[in-house]
Amino acid sequence: WSQPSRCPLSAGVCLLLPPEPVGSEGAVPIAITCFTRGLDIRKEKADVLCPGGCPLEEFSVFGHVVYASVSSICGAAVHRGVIGNSGGPVRIYSLPGRENYSSVVANGIQSQTLSRWSTSFTVTKGKSGTQEATGQAVSTAHPATGKRLKKTPEKKTGNKDCKADIAFLIDGSFNIGQRRFNLQKNFVGKVALMLGIGTEGPHVGLVQASEHPKIEFYLNNFTSAKDVLFAIKEVGFRGGNSNTGKALKHTAQKFFTADTGVRKGIPKVVVVFIDGWPSDDIEEAGIVAREFGVNVFIVSVAKPIPEELGMVQDVAFVDKAVCRNNGFFSYHMPNWFGTTKYVKPLVQKLCTHEQMMCSKTCYNSVNIAFLIDGSSSVGESNFRLMLEFVSNIAKTFEISDIGAKIAAVQFTYDQRREFSFTDYSTKENVLAVIRNIRYMSGGTATGDAISFTVRNVFGPMRDSPNKNFLVIVTDGQSYDDVRGPAAAAHDAGITIFSVGVAWAPLDDLKDMASKPKESHAFFTREFTGLEPIVSDVIRGICRDFLESQQ
Repeated sequence: WSQPSRCPLSAGVCLLLPPEPVGSEGAVPIAITCFTRGLDIRKEKADVLCPGGCPLEEFSVFGHVVYASVSSICGAAVHRGVIGNSGGPVRIYSLPGRENYSSVVANGIQSQTLSRWSTSFTVTKGKSGTQEATGQAVSTAHPATGKRLKKTPEKKTGNKDCKADIAFLIDGSFNIGQRRFNLQKNFVGKVALMLGIGTEGPHVGLVQASEHPKIEFYLNNFTSAKDVLFAIKEVGFRGGNSNTGKALKHTAQKFFTADTGVRKGIPKVVVVFIDGWPSDDIEEAGIVAREFGVNVFIVSVAKPIPEELGMVQDVAFVDKAVCRNNGFFSYHMPNWFGTTKYVKPLVQKLCTHEQMMCSKTCYNSVNIAFLIDGSSSVGESNFRLMLEFVSNIAKTFEISDIGAKIAAVQFTYDQRREFSFTDYSTKENVLAVIRNIRYMSGGTATGDAISFTVRNVFGPMRDSPNKNFLVIVTDGQSYDDVRGPAAAAHDAGITIFSVGVAWAPLDDLKDMASKPKESHAFFTREFTGLEPIVSDVIRGICRDFLESQQ
């Protein structure tokens, strides 16, 4: 046996390792799998052979140039540009551990940050020897431990009955301290484990609240409980003020995006851990979260004692931060010790999808029909300005088969259904068809047009969970009665916004509009004045939607 030239930093004593013929210079390289890690090859220097066709998105890589030894060797080699995704020979050099492994996107791989790890490695182009890269590791491949490499496990689907995209917002302030911070991480790890993380189950990420919020990892960084537990364990304590409100606002705005792994139609959840009380305003952050369709859960630990209450900005901060003050979205633990019994009840809440009402927003849970005046007095160029007004409202909403839906009817004496709620399920298609609406020209029968729209556009959507809105844009007086048809629309649960231009009489606009009339009826002298009304209508729709959810 030979003495190795150095001791691994993770070991307390030096290990005597037998010499290994494979992997030395000139020898056949060790065939490895896509997921063999640097720590599986415990040698100063080794030649390995990466297979082709590895799924880039499943590589786990930490660092850049110098990689933490928990990284996939083949992933690091592709990230570094040493090999492509067709595989090939790689030489791996073992290095001491270090701090602050950086996150860099390179060659189709997003490497991750890591605060510290006990050993590292770097990679260069290897010598192929006599073995060509194949899709699988050969059966003679052994890591330095003498055990065969395990077959690459398939990605676990997870708990399909608990689909949610969850951000854990942990307290990393001086208020909690290092010891309780570690207990908090242990609790979050237990919750993550019980959730049943997987490709088709819940996905989780982690944000740390301190002086400045830090997103530690995103939803799409890890899809197995094992990797999530490791990532949580590696999170370092930051200190500073708790600034929970600032961190919640940051999470609502920056964490839940398509690029970071948000899935369509799945509840977005932030679980906020507060040790004591927040040092800033959390109510405003709760409002922002609701606007972004995020369900906020507050897990409060160790409530402030009577002597500390004077330091708390708002004693009712929990009720003001959550989306529904009904007890469902708040959870209390007396302290961080003996918290195991609290894991299951919290997990049950996070998996109760039918109560995740805050994922529904005015942007993704409304049906909006536009009733557009195509009468002769409008004219072709002004008609285009009306279509631009309609487009600018429509493009604000999250149009999809499970989200917001848009329809349009053009009217004169007659009515033409341009498209229905179910005709187009993407924003691009809806905006394209609005642009291509042809101007009819004719008289003005607004009352008949309202009745036609209620019957033929909203009628088939009777069972839709979305709230219904009708936006009427007209430039003149109707030749028929508008009161009766508008009242019938209101009775059918349709909220009407009336927008008048030029000669449209204010009485007609108010007769058609929902109550309160002042906030549902708009008028402008010129067609160019429609543009400023866009934001008023959008705000009105969101206000009415929120009020209907109370």
